[in-house]
Amino acid sequence: MKTEQLAVETVPTRAWADTRGALRRWNGRPSVVLRPWALASLAVGVLLLAATWAIASLSTPDPSGAAFPGVTYRATVEDYGFVLFRNGLVLALHSLACVAGFMAGSSLPQVAEGYHGVWRRVHELAGPLAIGFVALATLFSLFTQAYALGGHASTLAADLDVSPFVLVLGILPHALPELFALFLPLAAWTLASRAGRWEELLAATFVTTAIAIPILLLAGAVEVWVSPRLLLTLSGG
Repeated sequence: MKTEQLAVETVPTRAWADTRGALRRWNGRPSVVLRPWALASLAVGVLLLAATWAIASLSTPDPSGAAFPGVTYRATVEDYGFVLFRNGLVLALHSLACVAGFMAGSSLPQVAEGYHGVWRRVHELAGPLAIGFVALATLFSLFTQAYALGGHASTLAADLDVSPFVLVLGILPHALPELFALFLPLAAWTLASRAGRWEELLAATFVTTAIAIPILLLAGAVEVWVSPRLLLTLSGG
């Protein structure tokens, strides 16, 4: 068997061994592992909401108005489904970023050991390029969400005749847990990559995604059926 073939075939075995090992270690001290991820993800959520408020304050409201289920029209189950679909796409992007980080930092260096010359160099460069892609995907997600949320918040605040700050307070019950859940995988990716623990990223993907899904299910229900009532109360409607 060629050296490169052996290296490629041993990667899945080593990956699953690393993943199972990480899960066993974390099971013995879950709070120690989850606390840094949770704090980092919460910090990102707060910063994104602050950016949303800043963009909303600086943006010109859309004269055609904003659509918000439960506020501008009667909320339906279809609206809940759309919220889950939208958040599911974002969570999938962030989870795949975690997997890409695992492949770039852990699997590709293992595969590179089986090659020589130019092909080895190609595999060695693939890791940093993949990590750069993950970083760009993270920044893209942050900027696009802040811009989209801020523009929509500006228009909705104008429709309700409230300030953007009051509007952000009104959406806080669903927005903060929603953003916390969505950015949990990226928080785990960032902390693990900074510590050089690339082999733990696949396990981190499983754990953070499993935690995020029920939070998003609940946050979506709050967004469609609870937050609208709070917004109408704050606007005096």
